[in-house]
Amino acid sequence: MPAAWPVPTAGDPALDGPDDDDPVLSLLRARGMLDEPDVHRARASGANPDPAAELVLAAMSFLDTPYLWGGASAETGFDCSGFTRHVFATALGMSLPRRSAEQARAPGLAHVARAELRPGDLVFFNTLRRTFSHVGLYVGDGRFVHAPRRGAQVRVENLRARYWASRFDGGRRVAGWLPDGAGDIGGEALAR
Repeated sequence: MPAAWPVPTAGDPALDGPDDDDPVLSLLRARGMLDEPDVHRARASGANPDPAAELVLAAMSFLDTPYLWGGASAETGFDCSGFTRHVFATALGMSLPRRSAEQARAPGLAHVARAELRPGDLVFFNTLRRTFSHVGLYVGDGRFVHAPRRGAQVRVENLRARYWASRFDGGRRVAGWLPDGAGDIGGEALAR
């Protein structure tokens, strides 16, 4: 990520309110997509950058990139799973499987209930009459970023919208990010 986008740390005045100079927070706020507690919880991490915040920052940097079936790069465009795969590789150096159904079943990703979603979680949907046929990245406040379909661009959507809510298949989180090790499935499952 560009050095111009510092990750605030706990106690940083930038976390205190709407006057911070963070370009991602400003973008989210300007588009009406910001739930301050979710974003701050994802961004406040102490001395080391928070992996979830890095994922959200990377994903948001690709807004308006065109959709391309089978696409996996910002230069040519993304499909949904190419987008999440690229975001994980860019932000964390992790390699996810290529297809959304494979990502949903990847070892090292723990199931997350809708009510427990946090920024950086993968969210899966049944959009083609089959389970896990679409994937995006949760950014907080009931919203996710994804590459939706041909003719569209990477954008943020409301998970509570009827279309997405009725097709939600579940969330996944890198197991090591679970609080207090809850649901830790162990092992080094995702290639790093």
